[in-house]
Amino acid sequence: MSRISDHVNQRPTAATAPQADFTFAPATREKAKARLALMGVSGSGKTWTGLRIAHGLAQRFAVIDTERGAASKYAGINGVTFDTLQLHTYHPSNLIGALAAAANAGYEAVLVDSLTHFWSGTDGTLEQVDRAAKKGYGGNTFAGWKEGTPLQNSMVDALLSYPGHVVATMRAHTEWSLQTSANGRKEPVRVGTRPEQRRGVEYEFDVVGQMDTDNTLSIIKSRCPQLHALVVERPDGINIAKTLLDWLNDGAVGVDPATYIDRATAKNATLDELGQLRTEVESRGLQATPFLDPATGQATTLGDYIQARGIALKAAQ
Repeated sequence: MSRISDHVNQRPTAATAPQADFTFAPATREKAKARLALMGVSGSGKTWTGLRIAHGLAQRFAVIDTERGAASKYAGINGVTFDTLQLHTYHPSNLIGALAAAANAGYEAVLVDSLTHFWSGTDGTLEQVDRAAKKGYGGNTFAGWKEGTPLQNSMVDALLSYPGHVVATMRAHTEWSLQTSANGRKEPVRVGTRPEQRRGVEYEFDVVGQMDTDNTLSIIKSRCPQLHALVVERPDGINIAKTLLDWLNDGAVGVDPATYIDRATAKNATLDELGQLRTEVESRGLQATPFLDPATGQATTLGDYIQARGIALKAAQ
């Protein structure tokens, strides 16, 4: 598997024009890829459960590891095998680069363990906001979000546009709660209240599970009816993946983003063809699909690549 630098060059995202076509059409259910998140306090079983789910979704998957090799400690257990990429700094563009490398290598699924580091870890979004505030806005953190928000949004868009299944773990903010134990005594218990990521990021996923220190999984959000409000002690991720796959595959065949990438990178593509392709990609919301530029090997997105190539062809004419 291709490895990438811990510091992928950050490129400005081009502004997109307002949508021109507002024609309504009958809704069609299409086959889709999993977008699942697991949140919980330390020791709740997020990594192992995430590995089992990813293994159930795809025989060949990759782990983007920010947890100092935690996932690798489970390699080979119960037949779970995977490739891994360890990152040590967590600029949002590093996740985009890792996703692009995974897509280029053809991994059917990726597990991001964990997404929290790209928010609050070294070089994560919060550090980028702080640096921007100190550098250009006199320490005004609110103004620093002018640079931090686009970075965060581009990262989340690339994650949700990955051309395969996505499983992400997130640490949860920890609080202590007095709860009644089996023997009737009041005991303090660690509980996770919300993920350590941008507020509301969990709503971007189709399925969100919360895990506690007893390794109990509670599905707190699900677009898959069969998983709605599910509560499972010591969950078997394989069974969860099977239920999710049955739901995801119950639909018409969708468009594979790889076909758009092939058209965008075709050597004989014309300016008109690229313009039409850009319209199609935007209509399907695939602009943020990550992949590696075949000419430079650098991480890019489908929308940015089409635009850059169109500009180059126009200049050549």
